Amino acid sequence: MADNITRLAVFCSGTGSNFRALHEAIHERELPAEIVLCVSNRPQCGAFEFAEEKGVETLHLSERQFGSFEEFEEAMLRALKARGIGLVLLAGYMRKVPDAVVAAYADRILNVHPALLPKFGGEGMYGIRVHTAVIAAGESESGATVHLVNKEYDKGRILLQRTVPVLPGDTPESLAGRVLACEHLLYPDALEQLLAGEP
Repeated sequence: MADNITRLAVFCSGTGSNFRALHEAIHERELPAEIVLCVSNRPQCGAFEFAEEKGVETLHLSERQFGSFEEFEEAMLRALKARGIGLVLLAGYMRKVPDAVVAAYADRILNVHPALLPKFGGEGMYGIRVHTAVIAAGESESGATVHLVNKEYDKGRILLQRTVPVLPGDTPESLAGRVLACEHLLYPDALEQLLAGEP
């Protein structure tokens, strides 16, 4: 693999639909990056199935496998460093990334959030809860945000945002579908921007 190729790790907990979108975009756009590792806190998930189909290494890492949180943190760091990971992409990863990993990969961990941050972010705001809150607040639009990860939930620097309308009669589920489709376009755009060295 050429020296100018950035090695990526994707962290997932579920079906891995954003992982799929990123993988496809990297190949279609011929981006200078390769997803070489899929990490999940769940040993059986759709993301792992997709990774295996595509020949991407999978790694199950959970706090429950270790005697202490520090051991878990160190194992995650070792795994990333051993594979020469340049960027970490959180794609439906339902755990907080350990602070030592965030520090070691400062400005090199991305996350996609299913709302227009800083609105509807923070601890506990994930999945269908976000869309329920957006509708309850009477918002006319929602969307997706790709941001850098720091030690606080959803507080890192925003890279890109895209809006979608909140339609009359929307349910949290119907809004979630529209936002997810937005995420699948936005996340590759943000990755491409970052790889190009754009702010």
